[in-house]
Amino acid sequence: MKNSFKIPQLLLRIALGIGFLVTVSDRLGLFPSGTRNVEWGNWDSFITYTGTLMPFLDRPAVNVMGGIATLLEAIIGILLIIGFKTRQAAIGSGGLTFIFALAMTTFLGIKAPINFAVFSTCTGSLLLATIPVYNWSMDSFFFGTAK
Repeated sequence: MKNSFKIPQLLLRIALGIGFLVTVSDRLGLFPSGTRNVEWGNWDSFITYTGTLMPFLDRPAVNVMGGIATLLEAIIGILLIIGFKTRQAAIGSGGLTFIFALAMTTFLGIKAPINFAVFSTCTGSLLLATIPVYNWSMDSFFFGTAK
């Protein structure tokens, strides 16, 4: 069977990975607050926003949850870009963004996850998880899965 997913899976991996890493960079303050297209610009603004998605938690717990989400997003972003444990990273990405979508829809309304492209990211991640071979990846290099 011919692998017709070579370029699309690579582009999807890179797009999803960069999306996660840019978001992490934004909340860590690597893009200055007030700059065009910067959502948070610093950790405190991100945690304040995260608190709106978890109004049942106090600030220290929200800080922990924000840290966990940030760490997971950074790891998933790197794994997707380099193509290591790609299927697992894609499933993790789909699960994480599904949780984001539920929280955003519940506490902010349906428009919030649409504005942040959360549904698209979740769906793209789940689609990536179904692709049989990840060419140009660490997976194919180490495990010889490219065809």
